[in-house]
Amino acid sequence: MDEFNKIIKRELAAGANLSIINLIDELLKHAAAIRASDIHIDPQERAVRLRFRVDGVLEDALPLPKNIHSEIISRIKVLSQLRTDEHHSAQDGRFRSIIAGSGSVDVRVSIAPTYHGENAVLRLLSDNVENFTLETLGFSAPDQRKILQAIKKPSGMILVTGPTGSGKTTTLYTLIKMLNSKEISIVTIEDPIEYAVEGVEQIQVNSRTGLTFANGLRSILRQDPNVIMVGEIRDIDTASIAVNTALTGHLLLSTLHTNDVSTTLPRLLDMKVEPFLVASTVSIAIGQRLVRKICTTCKEDKIVTEEEYKRLVETVPSAVLNRNKKYFHGKGCPKCNGMGYKGRIVIAEVLVADEEIREAILRKASASEMKQLAIKNGMTTMLSDGFQKALQGLTTIEEVLRVTHE
Repeated sequence: MDEFNKIIKRELAAGANLSIINLIDELLKHAAAIRASDIHIDPQERAVRLRFRVDGVLEDALPLPKNIHSEIISRIKVLSQLRTDEHHSAQDGRFRSIIAGSGSVDVRVSIAPTYHGENAVLRLLSDNVENFTLETLGFSAPDQRKILQAIKKPSGMILVTGPTGSGKTTTLYTLIKMLNSKEISIVTIEDPIEYAVEGVEQIQVNSRTGLTFANGLRSILRQDPNVIMVGEIRDIDTASIAVNTALTGHLLLSTLHTNDVSTTLPRLLDMKVEPFLVASTVSIAIGQRLVRKICTTCKEDKIVTEEEYKRLVETVPSAVLNRNKKYFHGKGCPKCNGMGYKGRIVIAEVLVADEEIREAILRKASASEMKQLAIKNGMTTMLSDGFQKALQGLTTIEEVLRVTHE
């Protein structure tokens, strides 16, 4: 970040000769170099706050002068082909930027009017999704086997759940990539389309023309697909059509916003889907979060003291801790910008809809009962998966607790 701040200071020193084009190019170049997923440009009373989201956490950079704020926003609007004369409504767009040394990057732009002027959030969409596998995402070997078994079935539903920013879409794209072959037809409906996948028909939701998830899903059924991916099940209509689609011989993949995997099935019941339909269509539900990986360059042992262990037992079941006291952490180095972390992996729980779970759905059992049944039948909880990864030196205890909020 220090090197970037020096570059920005040098650009700003040009005064009246400052090039806003160069400034935006430097922002994008730096974001790509530090693997940032988002750039936040937030106007404040006297300056413009600049932040980069790296591995899910926002980091401050050098603030920019307020007098160049409108030029920065105008440049971003021009790149995104948005209206430069509109300052009082939200606008969304995207553009592609060529970054020296990093190739091209797709940038999704969201601009909104705030108290001190228009802000901008730039989402950098990397093409790395093409290289992901279940293993590189961080799924454990037993969870990988469960997922592979489910995607081999010709029909049924595979649901990926978790809050915003938990990597659900990346997991779906990875599964789509694994299924993609010339023998089958794959159609997706997304909002927005984040990555282009060759050989897959991708449809963008458009509320202005009435192309919603529900309407789009009805149209897709007339396209003779084998596999359908629905970006998100948001409402009763979409849930109902999705379940009926899975029932009529299609493999359907989608996401749901729920806190953990055991609340996924009751959530479908809340959306007025009949219990027998949920029981006969859902194959697996994957609950996930993203944790930061310890930087391999500066990783070192961390021994938990007896006092720290006692405090841990207050929040984490002792069965999960299993008296383990040797963990790891990153002390910070130039490779990870002093953060001690570099990259992210999934911690997950995979609920397989076996006979007992189906019976529980039919009698509308509570989420906690479903969780206990799933654990009894071999499900590793997200917390246990996280602590196993902390023991392996992939992440830290602090990260696991941060994202699970247990």
